[in-house]
Amino acid sequence: MENKKLKVLNLYAGIGGNRKLWTNVDVTAVEINPQIAKIYQDFFPDDKVVIGDAHQYLLEHYKEFDFIWSSPPCPTHSRMNFLLKEKGVGMKYPDMKLYEEIIFLMQFFEGKFVIENVKGYYTPLIIPQESERHYFWANFDIPNVICTKKVRNDKGMTLKVKMQDKDIIINNFHNYEGDKRTLLNNAIEPELGKKILESVNKSEEVKQEAMQSEARHSSQA
Repeated sequence: MENKKLKVLNLYAGIGGNRKLWTNVDVTAVEINPQIAKIYQDFFPDDKVVIGDAHQYLLEHYKEFDFIWSSPPCPTHSRMNFLLKEKGVGMKYPDMKLYEEIIFLMQFFEGKFVIENVKGYYTPLIIPQESERHYFWANFDIPNVICTKKVRNDKGMTLKVKMQDKDIIINNFHNYEGDKRTLLNNAIEPELGKKILESVNKSEEVKQEAMQSEARHSSQA
């Protein structure tokens, strides 16, 4: 795995918090918001950035990659729905695209994959692995990483301090019209993204060693 770049599909890429510390990778990132996609491209000029529907792109291109990371939108699954219920506004059905992708990749994808979401307000329909505030559905072991930097949800925190807290400094927001703090909060902690990619590489190394061992035993038989 050291000499060959891992072909990675980074879906719902956002500003690329998960991507920040990856090395030796060939990344295609899919982000539907053009302004956010521009921020991502500033950080990772060598990545291929597709502005479009990540859910559909996965269906059409999954066979082209060694590793797929997907972080579908989390608001309809998060525990914030309890607060919405109390206020009596903004309630929505859980977006089942999350489980569509989990089932699809479990059944049809031959590489490694991880689908990330926040810990939800309901018992997951498919049991995930957990790390910090995240749920992960994957076909390899996810490390339980305690990140050294935390983004707090304090609305009084300045944007500059929030960027420093996340270790993601954005110099050009490209006229992004949404809440910039939420944009940062939605970014996966870079340390966690790095550890997960390392786990992918480790599982592939174990797989290759097992295949080589089997081949040696077969030749000796």
